[in-house]
Amino acid sequence: MEATIARDAKKIVIKIGSSTLTSPDGSIDKGFLDSFASQVKELMDQGKKVILVSSGAGAAGANTIGKWSRKGDLHYKQALCAIGQVELMDSYRRTFDQYGIHIAQILLTKEDFDSSQRTMNIRNTLFTLMDEGVIPIVNENDTVSTDEIKIGDNDILAANTAVVWGADLLVLLSRIDGIYDSNPSTHGDAHIIPMIEDIDSLEEKLSLADPESTKAGGIKTKLKAAKLANKYGIPMIVVHGKIENVIKRIAEGDIEGTLFAPHSK
Repeated sequence: MEATIARDAKKIVIKIGSSTLTSPDGSIDKGFLDSFASQVKELMDQGKKVILVSSGAGAAGANTIGKWSRKGDLHYKQALCAIGQVELMDSYRRTFDQYGIHIAQILLTKEDFDSSQRTMNIRNTLFTLMDEGVIPIVNENDTVSTDEIKIGDNDILAANTAVVWGADLLVLLSRIDGIYDSNPSTHGDAHIIPMIEDIDSLEEKLSLADPESTKAGGIKTKLKAAKLANKYGIPMIVVHGKIENVIKRIAEGDIEGTLFAPHSK
C-alpha cells in the first residue's frame, strides 16, 4: 500500500463495521474502542481531522434487550436500533472523554444527500464541529429508514460523508482483510488485491468468475462506495478492523489491505 496516501491525508473518514465494534456476544468491544480512541487522538495530535461513521446500533440494542433479538419484524429492528443508539453513543462518549475528546452524533438518511439544502446543512455542521475539535459520529437513522437496516449500507453512507466533507481518505474497517481476486470461502488460492484503480473491470471479472464473489463480506457495497469516493478523487482503504493498532498502522502505510486509488489525471 502506498504509505504517502495515508500519511499525507489531513481529513479522514473512518467507517467502523459492526463486527469490528462488537465482541462475539454482541456487546461493545471496550478493548477495541479504547485502543481506537487512543489512535484517533494520535492522529489529532498530528493535526489530522477525523469523522467516524459507525455501525453497531442494532447489535448493541439486541445485546441490551435480548428478548427481542430474534424478532424479525421491522418495527422491532427499528426499536432495537433506537435502544442501541443510546448504548453505542454512551460507549463512544465515555471512551473518548478519557482522551479529552468531545463527540457529537449526526443521524442521516439517503434522502439527506438528495437535497442540496440538507447537504449544505450537513457540511456546515461537520465543519463547525471539526473547527471546535469535536469528532462527529455519523449513523444511519435506522429508526425511520425502512430500507436501511441491511449489511453494507454504512459503506455508502461513509462514502457520501467523505464526499460532502471533501475528505482526503476514506477507511472502511471491516470483517474482511481486503478485496480478493476471487471468493476466499470457495477458492483456497484467493489473494488480496493491494491496489485497485479500475473498479468496473474488477467487478466484471469477479462476477464472471464467481457470481457470489461480490456478495461475500459486503463486497458489492464496498465497490459501490469506492466508485463514489474515487469519482471525487478520494482514495479508499478496506482493511480488517480487528488488526492491532489498525489506524496507527494505516497512517504509517504499514498494513495489508486494499487501496482503491482514483485514476491519475
